[in-house]
Amino acid sequence: MLRCAVKKFAYFTTLLTIVANVYIYTYPSFYSKQCSWNCSNKNAPFQQDLTFLAKAKEYVNDVQMQWRGNHAIADDNDDIHIMAFGDPQIKGIWPKTPYVSRLDTFGNDHYLGHIYDMMQQRLKPQVVTVMGDLFSSQWIGDSEFHNRTKRYISRIFKRDLSSIEKVKQDNLDEQGQYKANWSKWGDRFNEILSDVKQNETASQGLSFEFGYEDIYSWNQDLEDFLIINVTGNHDVGYSGDATYQHMTRFHDLFGKDNYWIEYLTNTTHPWRIVVLNDLLLEGPALQPEFVEATWIFLNKLNERQFNGSTVLLTHVPFYKREGLCFDGPDTRFYPDVHPTEPYKSGLLRSQNHLSESISNQVLNLIFENGKPGIILTGHDHEGCETVYNKGSGSSWEATKDIESDVFVKEITVKSMMGEFNGNTGLVTGHFNKDTLTWEWTFSLCPFAIQHVWWFAKVSLLVTIFTWSSLLFV
Repeated sequence: MLRCAVKKFAYFTTLLTIVANVYIYTYPSFYSKQCSWNCSNKNAPFQQDLTFLAKAKEYVNDVQMQWRGNHAIADDNDDIHIMAFGDPQIKGIWPKTPYVSRLDTFGNDHYLGHIYDMMQQRLKPQVVTVMGDLFSSQWIGDSEFHNRTKRYISRIFKRDLSSIEKVKQDNLDEQGQYKANWSKWGDRFNEILSDVKQNETASQGLSFEFGYEDIYSWNQDLEDFLIINVTGNHDVGYSGDATYQHMTRFHDLFGKDNYWIEYLTNTTHPWRIVVLNDLLLEGPALQPEFVEATWIFLNKLNERQFNGSTVLLTHVPFYKREGLCFDGPDTRFYPDVHPTEPYKSGLLRSQNHLSESISNQVLNLIFENGKPGIILTGHDHEGCETVYNKGSGSSWEATKDIESDVFVKEITVKSMMGEFNGNTGLVTGHFNKDTLTWEWTFSLCPFAIQHVWWFAKVSLLVTIFTWSSLLFV
């Protein structure tokens, strides 16, 4: 009797396990049009009027294409494929953290890693970018910042750890843990800043070395794509919080916060990636020199008179009126009397959007040539899609539709966190040879809330245990 009940339960858990694991390992095929590069799936599956059998057939066809690697084959070799992830915000583990919370954090790392694995294997992007807020808090020590970086790199993005381990070995404290040498970094930063301000051209002296050309991987021996990590407020803080310590460790472990990469500059279809730390564009700032350096970057960028299309990667969205996105404009400052941290009195505390005037200035500096481009941001976890139309003079207005001859799309990439369904943003750039312009399209590929991933893993363990128990019943 007991054996019969256990056997029935084993069949039941086996069925659930198969269904759950089939979903989590083939979920892009359930949303095949959303989860493919633009035009890469010619069948345009899952139209609303399809029958169940037709949908099932489309799903099976897409799974077969995924296994054969067809989704990673570009329809046009000149197309640009960018995979974007919004605000993972991974948490930390402390000595007093309960074991349940430790398990949840461990699982969350692998949940995010599963999303990346599935989409990277399916589509083989040229560029992977994370839109800031890599971690859940900027108020952590240097060793914890290093620990989370290690988890972030190894568990989520499966990358080589040798570079950050070398950084650690070069910057050890008395306990053998990573400690940011912010004094050394700050001295060098201010030396370069002073020299750049004294010389009109960087070639006359020291330079921040903002620019690159035709970079397709930071390490071609290990990776055949480029990965970019944007600074978020939970990584370095808003300008009223950002310190030399924050900036030093981000530069140590993730690289520069402001730079551009130009591609195909001697062709008819040049384009570029611009990475901008827009947290340090306005103030009042704790370290005004950081804001000053960011504007030097923007002015140097503008001086290049680039004639191609621009992909701008930044964290805080540009200004838009209330109601266009989930987050409306909201800028806050520390009170003028702030006893707990008096040195922050009156400084910028937080912002949902850049201010209207700063937004206009930045858009004019970066998109001065009038070529269509695309902006990818994070910060607003719900995601949003808007268009900035250039009006008369130097003003830009955010709307839901194209209303001007000069415009740029802004995509706020919905968060990849489990509570927001583990999204992947997919950007396709296609050069239209008739109009001689780049055309940019975006789609959002959802996974599922984290409980679905957990259920698939736990049900597998339960199934194995149940079938094993039959040996003793």
